[in-house]
Amino acid sequence: MGLIQLNIHGISTSQSRSGAYVLVLNEISGKRSLPIVIGAPEAQSIAIAIDEELIPPRPLTHDLFKSLADTFLIQIKQVIIHKLIDGIFYSSLICERDKVEEIIDARTSDAIAIAIRVNAPIFTYENILDKAGIEIQNDSFVREEPLTDEDTEMLEEMFMELENLTAPYEQLSTEELQKQLDEAVENEDYELAARLRDELEKRSKK
Repeated sequence: MGLIQLNIHGISTSQSRSGAYVLVLNEISGKRSLPIVIGAPEAQSIAIAIDEELIPPRPLTHDLFKSLADTFLIQIKQVIIHKLIDGIFYSSLICERDKVEEIIDARTSDAIAIAIRVNAPIFTYENILDKAGIEIQNDSFVREEPLTDEDTEMLEEMFMELENLTAPYEQLSTEELQKQLDEAVENEDYELAARLRDELEKRSKK
């Protein structure tokens, strides 16, 4: 069974699941997206890894993992999302040291947070995309199995928020945005900080 490479499209809050975020992965050679519900700490860690300008006041757990891997010459070759059971994705880190390959079980959110930091590719299998992937056609969601009302609500919110992340901040002044950005970084709310930085950069280009 061949592997399908994915890249990160973005992270969105999930209003239908309190305290949760939706990480969206796109297949590189296709039109399908894979939405994965993750927790707030993992969402923040992924957000700061994506935006290299956001520097935390102290290393995050995934930064520590990278430092350990670098120190002991462990290469993270790839991440594979290999299983989906009862809505939970299971992943593995494929590592190599001294030409010996090891497979390490990991939560998908942790594996992706690490993969970004070490520039490792992310893969999944066709059967997982068939089961949980979503194809956007004319702004609608299409997949083989019928969506429940809860699924539809979550996915509509997810894509709407991904396309309008900065909308709530349009009425704020540049000084107010910068103040909120500084506070978000200080509070280690890196997902919010990334949104504020996007709005500031958007204004600077006008």
